[in-house]
Parts: sequence; structure tokens; C-alpha cells
Amino acid sequence: MSKQQHISVGKISGVFGIKGWVKVFSFTDPRENILTYSPWLLKKDDETKTVSVVDGQLQGKTIVAQLTGVNDRNQAESLMGWDIFITQEQLPNAAKDEYYWSDLMGLHVETVDGVQLGLVDSLLETGANDVIIVQGERERVIPFLQGQTIISVDLVAGKIIVDWDPEF
Repeated sequence: MSKQQHISVGKISGVFGIKGWVKVFSFTDPRENILTYSPWLLKKDDETKTVSVVDGQLQGKTIVAQLTGVNDRNQAESLMGWDIFITQEQLPNAAKDEYYWSDLMGLHVETVDGVQLGLVDSLLETGANDVIIVQGERERVIPFLQGQTIISVDLVAGKIIVDWDPEF
């Protein structure tokens, strides 16, 4: 990968205690996996800063973390609302026929008959199975069922082939 892609993994949502720990809202699954990635790139508006995770844990239903250079409650409060990103390189390699959602975003989607449906705009976890939201001349919601609706995913070519009626 030529450019370093940043992936959103969470947000600093509050403070914990008086020693500079922060509460973290995690987008990872399981949610405590966010603590295994360090350093974090924090972004808010046009400002960015890199911090390392010193320590972290589940605290009830909340994740709390201690970050380098954040030693008191006031410093922790200044980080509230900052988004947490990591680089693509920090993720472990996906297993065969498994994909990170971030890898699927922006891929071209076409049917087995070559009909262009659009680009993957987002993904949604529905409980039964994940779905891809494809934006083209209109929005389509296609179940991500490999071997059924999803025939192939080619990350190098930037394309997903689907067995899907373009009229649906």
C-alpha cells in the first residue's frame, strides 16, 4: 500500500479519575481490542497528535486508558471528543476470504453479468449478516454472503462481483 491509510477505531469520550486516564468509546470488535493498538493518532478539527497507550482496561462497561504525557484530569479533559485513528499497517493481516471493512470501502461493485452498480459507501452489521451499502444511480443494500451474493472480492483490482439483480 503506497499511502498510509488511517482507520477510525474510537473516540475519547470522557475522563476517569484524577491521574489523567481517559474513557474511550471503541469501534473495534471486541471493543477492548482498541487497547492493543499503539500509538494512536488523535484528531480533532485540523489538529492531530500522536500518543502511546501506557495502560488500559475494561472498567465495568467502559474502556479506560492511560496515555503518554497525560498525567492529570485537566490534561485528560482537553482530549475529550478527539477521534482515535491507527494506521492500516497496525492491523494484523486478514485471513483468507476475510476483509476489513476499511478495505471494502470505495470498491466498485458489479454484477456477474457486468452491470455496474456503484461503489461501496458503507457497511452495516445487521445481526444476521453484514451488508454493503452501494451508491450508484441509486442506493442498494446487498447482503455480504460470500459464495452467495458476493461472488468475488478483488482488492488489487478494486472490485466486488455480486450475484444481484440490478433492478432490486
